[in-house]
Amino acid sequence: MSYVEVPGAKVPIRMWADPSTVESGAMQQLQNVATLPWIKGLAVMPDVHYGKGATVGSVIAMHGAVCPAAVGVDIGCGMSAVKTSLTANDLPGDLSRLRSKIEQAIPVGRGMHDDPVDPGYLHGVPAAGWDDFWARFDRVAEAVKFRQERATKQMGTLGSGNHFVEFCLDEAGSVWLMLHSGSRNIGKELADFHIGEAQKLPHNQGLVDRDLAVFIADTPQMAAYRNDLFWAQEYAKYNRAVMMALFQDVVRKEFKKAKVTFEPVISRQQEDAEGQMRTVEYRPGVISCHHNYVSEERYDGMDLLVTRKGAISAGSGEWGIIPGSMGTESYIVRGLGNEKSFNSASHGAGRRMSRNAAKRKFTAKDLEDQTRGVECRKDSGVVDEIPAAYKPIGQVMEQQKDLVQVVAKLKQVICVKG
Repeated sequence: MSYVEVPGAKVPIRMWADPSTVESGAMQQLQNVATLPWIKGLAVMPDVHYGKGATVGSVIAMHGAVCPAAVGVDIGCGMSAVKTSLTANDLPGDLSRLRSKIEQAIPVGRGMHDDPVDPGYLHGVPAAGWDDFWARFDRVAEAVKFRQERATKQMGTLGSGNHFVEFCLDEAGSVWLMLHSGSRNIGKELADFHIGEAQKLPHNQGLVDRDLAVFIADTPQMAAYRNDLFWAQEYAKYNRAVMMALFQDVVRKEFKKAKVTFEPVISRQQEDAEGQMRTVEYRPGVISCHHNYVSEERYDGMDLLVTRKGAISAGSGEWGIIPGSMGTESYIVRGLGNEKSFNSASHGAGRRMSRNAAKRKFTAKDLEDQTRGVECRKDSGVVDEIPAAYKPIGQVMEQQKDLVQVVAKLKQVICVKG
């Protein structure tokens, strides 16, 4: 589908979702965002659902202002994936040992490493810039500096909720490594601090929702937020790189005989300009993308601050990852560069019911049924992540065919959750 336009107070709301299926609370949040004086555009992804202040699955473009709640509290949360030289035939019949090894290498939930990771001992983590990155911690908000030790030890850890590490197969039987995580506790604390600071500012008094408080360009408060925001986004990127390196190390050790390599070619049938189908080959390397972040972009001759909360950048040819749930397929995509969406696409399937609602409705037995064939936790502690709590990923992908092109379809065989 293309987008549907819904009238908003200051800008039209472009929706890549059926408005009749969007929960009333989320629709009200979209209307609230459309009242902000600084807004220049609002695009809504097919995975849209209720969030704090701004919906998850929305792309908000503002001039001279940025709303911290439109980024999300897990600053820089996103995905990484890489194709390996392994195939389904290389996998053992019992995947429980491999899952256990992954969980031993990558702390989950509130866990952390005993000592901070050293990138010098990890494949694929750039050591250049590492020391400078940590040196810049001295310039983040004073209110979170006491968390430095935790932040260093949580670098390279998974977290909980919808974060995961997965061993996947594509339709040709090739093995992929994929993971989803963000800036951990330090990102959340920075986000919460700055949302609170924004709410105190005079220009934010009288907003329809105090959680939509913004920082204004060329102010000390905006400068402080941008400093901490970009640091947390970098933390999230490093966090995924460290986890992917630890994940790859597990795979190298467990499949020594196979001499595993990473980043092999992706082949896909694609229609050319003459309408003929031909094989196109890509070598994307490790694919990594944020889906809770701010970017400086230019549209229609205007410099804008674009926040993507539960959305990925999908510029022309840009690689992205759109996951489903712990029992459904995920997609490796390339952006089509649709400027009506501010070059964006969904970040996943999107929840169709809250965590509490899922816990009330489903049992561990339901989870076991819906994750049959996947080596994963099947206990009551992760029932809120049951596939039925999410929108059908196939439908979500169908609704954004003008935003991304699918390059590979993946299905997990192992899913690690916190």
